[in-house]
Amino acid sequence: MGGGSAAIEISAPLAGTVVPLDEVADPTFAQGILGKGAAIIPAEGRVTAPADGVIDVMFDTGHAVSMTTADGAEVLIHVGLDTVQLKGAHYTARCKAGDKVKKGDLLIEFDPAAIKAAGYDIVTPVIICNSDAYSAVEGAKPGSISAGGALLTLKK
Repeated sequence: MGGGSAAIEISAPLAGTVVPLDEVADPTFAQGILGKGAAIIPAEGRVTAPADGVIDVMFDTGHAVSMTTADGAEVLIHVGLDTVQLKGAHYTARCKAGDKVKKGDLLIEFDPAAIKAAGYDIVTPVIICNSDAYSAVEGAKPGSISAGGALLTLKK
């Protein structure tokens, strides 16, 4: 946590099951086009800030949020695949662009059961959009994770 630390930790924005990004059923995420990261199959309908920072974009539809952490990592949290098509149904934004947030602050609430019932995959990619700024972006091992647990380690 001190200054000069080589690694930056990005915590899990929600509780659930970690899956490797390359197993996500959307090539944009799986191929790392937007950046490196990991994905979580949510166990609950709450997305919290994975680090202290500032919200850059809170999508009108509530299905995704991006922020820049205090350490300069650009994090995109995208709840579900193709869920922009829900036009905001089953999502409630709890933050807006420009908000300063602390790790653990509530960003989005959503209804996983309703989203699944509508035919969408609720797997939630957590992407480091400026992955090129780091020598490595390492994801947690697949398996259970709690909100706030270490999800990604960024190495300079």
